[in-house]
Amino acid sequence: MLCYALPAALLLGLSQGAEDPAPEEFEELTITAPEPRFVAPTRRDRIGRIWAPVEINGKGPFRLVLDTGASHSAVTAKVAEALGLALDYRGNITLRGATGTVKVPAIPVESLEVGELLMQPKHLPIVPDALGGAEGVLGTDGLGDKRITIEFRRDRITIMRSRNEKAPPGFLTVPVKFMRGRLLVVDAWLGGVHTKAIIDTGGQATLGNLALRDALARRRSQSQSVPDEVTGTTLDVQIGDRISTPAVVLGDIVVRNPAMTFADFAIFGYWKMTDEPAMLIGMDVLGLIETLIIDYRRKELQVRLRRT
Repeated sequence: MLCYALPAALLLGLSQGAEDPAPEEFEELTITAPEPRFVAPTRRDRIGRIWAPVEINGKGPFRLVLDTGASHSAVTAKVAEALGLALDYRGNITLRGATGTVKVPAIPVESLEVGELLMQPKHLPIVPDALGGAEGVLGTDGLGDKRITIEFRRDRITIMRSRNEKAPPGFLTVPVKFMRGRLLVVDAWLGGVHTKAIIDTGGQATLGNLALRDALARRRSQSQSVPDEVTGTTLDVQIGDRISTPAVVLGDIVVRNPAMTFADFAIFGYWKMTDEPAMLIGMDVLGLIETLIIDYRRKELQVRLRRT
């Protein structure tokens, strides 16, 4: 079974197949929200985004959300329409999301290219159009030897081959481990609780499992919770508890985040991460960083924090 993780930790499993206008070039895109073309920082009124300009079968570029939680890429139905490709319903592709699952078709593709990344996937699954304006997801397939630089202030994303470069001056480094292929896992601390933290640039919000919530409650007085609806990319809805939390500590880096949502999310069960504290760090936390470098070859994050 092939597995994918999409925004809000969406997973797809492959077992053995639109009518919106075609996407335009970046320079001609009409964006109703005041968003930059490629990357946006997290602010009080908006959660950051990381867009990658991707060519598929030599056409595009299409705006795909860079998702370090996704083992493979996926696109929306309007991309298939722009490419002139019919949806193939013969296969059974199951999208496993944070809140549920759904069956989707796929399209045959010959190439996917962005920066120094060139892939030749046989199929791209069709993800529901719930990506906040993006036209799909750029997963981690093909990133094994790559270095991704995300500069929020300069509105720029660069994907190139890693040359085993150390962190530039003024940057801090955080070692990462790989789980389930290229899933990035960091040893983190939250309120004195050691937890596994999955770096999920495709997820808007940071999510915690119930084991993390219970461990926090044993160490500190429980803040009042607020019911929170979490809608996964499968469009399934799950109710969680949104609770004020302490800062997230990743090595020498301290990122302050006012709250996160806890629930028995399906994704943690699928990953067998229900018995020990675990969290998905989304863009509400990552977008507070000024520059984020992900070096897959060195197995580390290189981070420059914003000046405050």
